[in-house]
Amino acid sequence: MTRPTPETLAHSARRARTAAEPASDAEHAGAVRAAATPAVPGVRTPAPAQVSGAGSLVRSLEALGVDVVFGIPGGAILPAYDPLYDSTVRHILVRHEQGAGHAATGYAQATGRVGVCMATSGPGATNLVTPIADAYMDSVPIVAITGQVARPSIGTDAFQEADIQGITLPITKHNFLVQEAEEIPRVLAEAFHLAATGRPGPVLVDIPKDVLQAPTTFTWPPTLDLPGYRPTLHPHGKQIREAARLMASARRPVLYVGGGVLKAGATEGLRRLAELTGIPVVTTLMALGAFPDSHPQHLGMPGMHGTVAAVYGLQKADLIVALGARFDDRVTGKLDSFAPDAAVVHADIDPAEIGKNRHADVPIVGDARHVIDELIAAVDSEQAAGRRADLADWWTQLDDLRNRYPLGYEEPADGTLSPQHVIKRLGELVGPDAIYVAGVGQHQMWASQFISYEKPYTWLNSGGLGTMGYAVPAAMGAKVGKPDTVVWAVDGDGCFQMTNQELATCALEGIPVKIAVINNGNLGMVRQWQTLFYGERYSNTDLGTHKHRIPDFVKLAEALGCVGLRCENAEDVDRTIAAAMAIDDAPVVIDFVVGKDAMVWPMVAAGTSNDEIMFARGVRPAFDEDDI
Repeated sequence: MTRPTPETLAHSARRARTAAEPASDAEHAGAVRAAATPAVPGVRTPAPAQVSGAGSLVRSLEALGVDVVFGIPGGAILPAYDPLYDSTVRHILVRHEQGAGHAATGYAQATGRVGVCMATSGPGATNLVTPIADAYMDSVPIVAITGQVARPSIGTDAFQEADIQGITLPITKHNFLVQEAEEIPRVLAEAFHLAATGRPGPVLVDIPKDVLQAPTTFTWPPTLDLPGYRPTLHPHGKQIREAARLMASARRPVLYVGGGVLKAGATEGLRRLAELTGIPVVTTLMALGAFPDSHPQHLGMPGMHGTVAAVYGLQKADLIVALGARFDDRVTGKLDSFAPDAAVVHADIDPAEIGKNRHADVPIVGDARHVIDELIAAVDSEQAAGRRADLADWWTQLDDLRNRYPLGYEEPADGTLSPQHVIKRLGELVGPDAIYVAGVGQHQMWASQFISYEKPYTWLNSGGLGTMGYAVPAAMGAKVGKPDTVVWAVDGDGCFQMTNQELATCALEGIPVKIAVINNGNLGMVRQWQTLFYGERYSNTDLGTHKHRIPDFVKLAEALGCVGLRCENAEDVDRTIAAAMAIDDAPVVIDFVVGKDAMVWPMVAAGTSNDEIMFARGVRPAFDEDDI
């Protein structure tokens, strides 16, 4: 195996700028907002200059404080790559545009800054569609810059022409087709501002080749022209007071916490609010780490594969306080049977989310950080007036369920390696300071269940779109953004085969991520559904990675410039993880060969009520009759 030379690593280290670890989640959110404004703190305002449109693009990126772009050059975007050659902006040459998009997303999720990816026209741009849709579903701030055919050729079906603006219209927060070179600084500044403020999301900037080649005068800062775009940050005081009144009088309240709390940098306030009120907390898949898993008020994750206590807590609540969550189908189950007795306080920065799936008795539009801070003050006033909820009986019920139905698993009867054991030990040995990035499927759910997330911004995954192939490039982006933090991707053998070529990028660029491949030889989650709902008819789910060892993941890792390891029994798990942790000068891939029959439990089958949650196969939790 050929590793990067010391010269290559030193060059990468010189070009990479270490991202400082945020002292608080408020600073994490502040990083996004700082990068979103034309005048970036700490970045010198550049002098006007006569340049090409491409030069204006690169200078705009520098002025916006961009430190890295993930991309691949091609004909229409090629003019931009010439000034990029001399820029302070680091460009990471990925192997597929999908990898560029997911890397930008991982970078943004880990750092709180806007991630940037770049591609050429036609197939380069359309290869960004999946990561753009992924970022849109999970509200991640990225800016995708694409080349376009020259303006006279637009609409003629020219070589490598695609209407990427039209294609991405439903999956971007906004997108631009730049018509004149002098527009580039303003459009870039607006794109970053839109991506990072309000409800974050992806913004696409499509630039025709002749615009990139045209002469122009670069001036900075530009004046933003966004009439009508004024996100509501501060909530209405009357709604806050009404929410506090309900929280003070409820008998079975739950704080339902979504990813918006992380986006807003509101986790410190969330903890204060929870401890002030004593209300139980559930954190969605996108919000893991927003509230410490070990905290006694944390019931776990709700939803299809959530804990029994979390699912029951929401289902039987008389008050749900939703903070930056969207009542998606994976949480609610059958919507018309979800939490039938609960009043709902729904706080979200996006007014379109409020009432979309569940009626809100108290709608609150505002940034989660401001909402939580003002709720704390309002609850303080209620308690000072002697109004405080008595939750003793509620906690007795919830604690009983936590004790009777804890998360756990059975060792495989056939003696194969348990995937849950692998992931549990990984979390215990690596610890809570690392960043964990998951693909999609069974391994994603086990990683959400058996790794303890004690700190915010340490869990990255594709929650809304459920994108196989997310983990490897997203881990790469996270490691670029946080070079001093250990980054582990927990991937499945199916997901891994979609984007593992980005490990070549990691090897050459000196990005030492670590990949735990949970290799069960199958498309595991699909196989689980075939077991439960299709009479064990396993149609097209056997990948051949067990039966034929195609591919051999160790050899594949070595071919991609990584260290390859394999573990097939429980006795070697700790030793293998330790060996991977000892390597810090190259990416590492561990092929954990696990049993194919393990399933994710608990489970609420799709389309059924949360009341029908199964603790294990054939085992339904026994609730008190009064509770049902």
